[in-house]
Amino acid sequence: MSDPIITFDHVVKEFKIRGRKAETARAVNDVSLSIDRGDIFGIIGYSGAGKSTLVRLINALERPTSGTVTVLGTDITALNESKLRPIRQKIGMIFQQFNLFSTKTVSQNIAYPLQLDHWRKDYQDRRVKELLEFVGLAEHADKYPSQLSGGQKQRVGIARALATNPEILLADEATSALDPETTTEVLALLKRVNEEFGITIVLITHQMNVVQQIANRVAVMSSGRVVESGDVYDVFAAPRQPVTKRFIATALSGLPEESRVERLHGEWSGRIVTVLIRQKDVSDDHGRTLHASGQNISELIAKYGVESSLLYGGIDTVKGSAIGAITYEFNGPGWHVDEFLRELAQHSDVIDFGTAEKPVAYADAVANHIAGAEAAIANQQSVSQDESAEISASHEGANA
Repeated sequence: MSDPIITFDHVVKEFKIRGRKAETARAVNDVSLSIDRGDIFGIIGYSGAGKSTLVRLINALERPTSGTVTVLGTDITALNESKLRPIRQKIGMIFQQFNLFSTKTVSQNIAYPLQLDHWRKDYQDRRVKELLEFVGLAEHADKYPSQLSGGQKQRVGIARALATNPEILLADEATSALDPETTTEVLALLKRVNEEFGITIVLITHQMNVVQQIANRVAVMSSGRVVESGDVYDVFAAPRQPVTKRFIATALSGLPEESRVERLHGEWSGRIVTVLIRQKDVSDDHGRTLHASGQNISELIAKYGVESSLLYGGIDTVKGSAIGAITYEFNGPGWHVDEFLRELAQHSDVIDFGTAEKPVAYADAVANHIAGAEAAIANQQSVSQDESAEISASHEGANA
């Protein structure tokens, strides 16, 4: 059962445009969204999408123009500063540029929020020591930020954000300034924070691979709106919006770009086909199910006796399940290949780029794939409704 810790209800945030008295810009546009307690929730979007503004509404650094924001069971939309204080104390924040005091040591940076909160000095010292050990910086306690690497600075930022035992941690582009290896280390630390302390983490990022590594759910923003949201695997495996597809293309390997397909046609004479790999069924926000894909390729190759060559592809893991795409060349008698692809397409997402002699235009191949996937979903829904009708009829008959 879900337990929302943050809820946006039809939230709009507008800003006045400088130099234009009557004009406003809408940074957040009618967003309704819930984040559950204990979750790691990713909010992703390109620059200007509204994601940072949305997160600043959580700790009331920005106030909505309309709609309501509920945090920890309290509608914070119209609270004054004194009533916001106890809620803000339960929210920690880490930043892209670390925001450390250059003239304070690592220990002093971590202790700063405890000093503001008027903790006793012995409690401060004990808490700082605990956090230094947790983030792996015990031996750097007396160093200054200038003596640390980027990853170490962000660890200090995380320790500082955890100092007052928050229930929510907001991470605004927390890994954008880090190299890939350090990013992985920092994300692993954030996952430990979530698992060991039960802290809800909201990740704001433009990096889909960050969401892929640790988030459970994700919301994709574009022009101030949430255009797509759901379980991370479901969004990765069956993205619906163009902006989501562009993001996922940056994080997942496997799907060949148009120029690569052209090169493959120049090097191979057979049928060039990409099969999307999806290890498990996924559902969208409308309750529609898209079944697993690419799980019976070897079996069907053997059944139809087609010749196959693996040309390109890649498989990634999202939340423990495989996802990706594999591109093959299939050869053999034309009717064999046609029959093989027809049966393969019944249970898998297939993009058929044709042969070198009879190529299918890239845009047409992708469009045909989308149309086929939508038809498959509609067919699954129809079958499900027919089965429900049969069950209902059988019950009526039994009752009669």
